[in-house]
Amino acid sequence: MLTRKSIRISLPFLCSFLLTAVSLHGWGFFAHQRINRLAVFCLPPEMMVLYKPYLEYLTEHATDPDKRRYAVAAEAPRHYIDIDVYDSMPFRNIPRSWDSAVARYSADSLQRNGILPWHLEKMMAVLTKAFREKDQYQILRLSADLGHYIADAHVPLHACSNHNGQYSGQQGIHGLWESRIPELLADKSFDYWVGKAVYIPALQPYFWKVVTASGMAADTVLKAERQVTARMPASAKYSFELRNGKLVKNYSSAFTIAYDRSMHGMVERRMQLAIQGVASCWYTAWVNAGQPSLKELSHTGFSATALLDFVNLQRQWLHGQMLGRSEE
Repeated sequence: MLTRKSIRISLPFLCSFLLTAVSLHGWGFFAHQRINRLAVFCLPPEMMVLYKPYLEYLTEHATDPDKRRYAVAAEAPRHYIDIDVYDSMPFRNIPRSWDSAVARYSADSLQRNGILPWHLEKMMAVLTKAFREKDQYQILRLSADLGHYIADAHVPLHACSNHNGQYSGQQGIHGLWESRIPELLADKSFDYWVGKAVYIPALQPYFWKVVTASGMAADTVLKAERQVTARMPASAKYSFELRNGKLVKNYSSAFTIAYDRSMHGMVERRMQLAIQGVASCWYTAWVNAGQPSLKELSHTGFSATALLDFVNLQRQWLHGQMLGRSEE
């Protein structure tokens, strides 16, 4: 059995795998890790006694669901919903319950077009169960995963069938919106103050409110990129920069900043909402479990096997990257 101290000692070794993997394909990791990290500071003191000591765990493991997409076939649909495939704006006619959605569309169709809002309900149920059972490992593992899915729900292109501009000649826009902008601007101009976590009395309506707002914003995301592209010289859209010792093509700083400004701070606002949403979902699961004390918990899950699973996940993901697979 591993103690809190032994986990900290293990982190440098584990992080070496993470940093190697990021060097090959790091899109989206910065924002996911930042959102989970900042959500911790929105929690009440009764939860901070557990979450703050494991701040690094929650930060590093924020990207686990993306890595599992290379090892688990069922993982990918949990990250998105092509909401425009099911309905037109304002997306009011999609069944909110899983059973009703299966009856209307079939399970295969749902898996093909994404199950994000329904998966969020499942994640909340299992996290609440972990709190109720006072299982420290499961609380932290599920909290890290849930944070990732909540963050995905706040990305407009995770609620749009044209998720990477593949139907409009805008390939690469997904990484531009959710990775390039935060990496370039988040530490320079973003305001991260979002206030305290709040209790969410009705989870299903909340999740659908989030993905619906994302779906409604997708047109703006695509239109703004076209407009900025049209008014900037083609030579100014991309630039070459050194990343981990390699010269890579990327959206230029000038284009990225112009694109962000054309959306009037949308990325910053959605990131703020994601931080608030992650903290509030953690808090709601704890409250729904009866607000158990987090000072004395079962540590049975923090075993050598659990840490080995994490290392294996890094290796599987790295292998997937080396095979040339790409994230959404």
